[in-house]
Amino acid sequence: MTLANVIHSTIKILSLVPSFPCSLVPLFPRSLVPSFPWSLVPLFPRSLVPSVPRSLGPLVPWSLRPFVPSSCPLYTALMPHALASAVGTATTALAVAGIGYFLIAWLAARIYLRERRVLLRRSARLAVEAFSFAPGVSMLKSLKGLDPGLKQALASHCRQDYPGEFELLFGVSSLDDPAIAAVAQLRREFPQCAIRLIECPERLGPNGKVSTLAQLALHARYEFLLINDADIAVSPRYLARVMASFAADASRAPIEKATAASRIGNQLRGMPPSALENQEGPQAAMTSHSGALSIPAFSSAPVASAEPQAKLDARGGNTPPPVGLVTSLYRGRAHQSLPSHFETLGIATDFIPGVLVSKWFEGGLRYGLGATLAVRRDALERAGGLLALVDYLADDYELGARVARAGYRVVLSPEIVETAVPPYDWRGFVDHQLRWLRTVRETRPWGYAGLVVSYGFGWALLNVLASGVSPVSLWLLGLSFFLRLTLAMTVGAEVLGDHQVLAWLWLLPLRDLVAMGLWAAGFAGNTVVWRGERFALHGGKLR
Repeated sequence: MTLANVIHSTIKILSLVPSFPCSLVPLFPRSLVPSFPWSLVPLFPRSLVPSVPRSLGPLVPWSLRPFVPSSCPLYTALMPHALASAVGTATTALAVAGIGYFLIAWLAARIYLRERRVLLRRSARLAVEAFSFAPGVSMLKSLKGLDPGLKQALASHCRQDYPGEFELLFGVSSLDDPAIAAVAQLRREFPQCAIRLIECPERLGPNGKVSTLAQLALHARYEFLLINDADIAVSPRYLARVMASFAADASRAPIEKATAASRIGNQLRGMPPSALENQEGPQAAMTSHSGALSIPAFSSAPVASAEPQAKLDARGGNTPPPVGLVTSLYRGRAHQSLPSHFETLGIATDFIPGVLVSKWFEGGLRYGLGATLAVRRDALERAGGLLALVDYLADDYELGARVARAGYRVVLSPEIVETAVPPYDWRGFVDHQLRWLRTVRETRPWGYAGLVVSYGFGWALLNVLASGVSPVSLWLLGLSFFLRLTLAMTVGAEVLGDHQVLAWLWLLPLRDLVAMGLWAAGFAGNTVVWRGERFALHGGKLR
């Protein structure tokens, strides 16, 4: 009897035992494997393969695969088991990490709500104390096109219950822009407001919005600039609450001195005080730009005392650095399209929780949000000015980061604003999401990689499929879904006051799965589509 016949007879006998240990396979000498009659393997009973414990899959000596024909049923059966085991383990770990993230984000939201109540009480106290801090503010807006809800958003900025002076400067790249009609209507409805429309024809860089803002800043009269997107709608208390965040520095850098420095600087540049007073009147501001849109040849001087004070604070360590920029959270207002509701859900349940988590973990914000960018002029100049941002897509993020690096604080205002989400079709929704995701990847690469744990519900759902609907996977899915809904309702309803989210929570599971796919697609390239133009992103800059 040959050796092959002996092995054949032994395997036939072992095949009769239902619990044949597959881990004995590696005990066969490797030198005998090539002489083994693999054509006899089909004689193994089919009932043997399912009896192999799944946990033994990783123990199979895959180093022997070169000696094993791919037609071997034992090999082809064990390989999927090992892959399924690996996928199951990975999705279990990610689902557990996602549950942890939901808990952390919920805690961050509760902490913010507590801080917000304190800030609101302080804002109310300052309002009662005879309007102790109400500096002049120049609000800058770059306009392009007549989007849905634009007129209502612009009008909300004219209804401010603010004791100080403020002006609204609107910039357009062309006098043919349809948004000019909205500004004209705004002037008629609010004649008491200082409203100016300025043509900004120069394209200073790929970011057209920042190009317009950089040209608008030359016209601003006041030491505080407030920039936000054109579609942002605000409450009548918006300006008062935002500026209250600067009030803590009022005793160290009084705004009266800053205004005096500005007036002195204007006089030194040849503008008489009477001309300045005339331009500060709202009627004069409107009539002076009703015809040709001329550009005045002056800009306000920076606050001279802020920089030495910041250095003194840094050395002493007793007082925090001055507030340089104030930003705010926002909620979305969807239009009647499913992608538009997907977008608003993403804002309330993905983006804002991420902002609150980063604020908690980093001990404050180190970047700005485009919904509100209120900045001191001296902080803006020390950060490089607006002209330095014309190449960046995430100009709001970059401005806040530069202000923070310049030694100022970035503060989150208690005021919540609202942005109008366009009635996207699916292509527009995907383009916008990829633009945002790839921007985050360029500006915060580790933060973008960390987004993998924010899709905990999607990982829990995949874990159910990978584990064959095991009881543990079902428990993880239920817990993940409960925490996901809790986080969405806490941030959406309590933090943002977005009651529209509650009516569309049934879309959340599908939205999470779509978001997972888009997050993965964010790694696949560096091109973005913005305002109908296609750009390449390199280091956060548009090319």
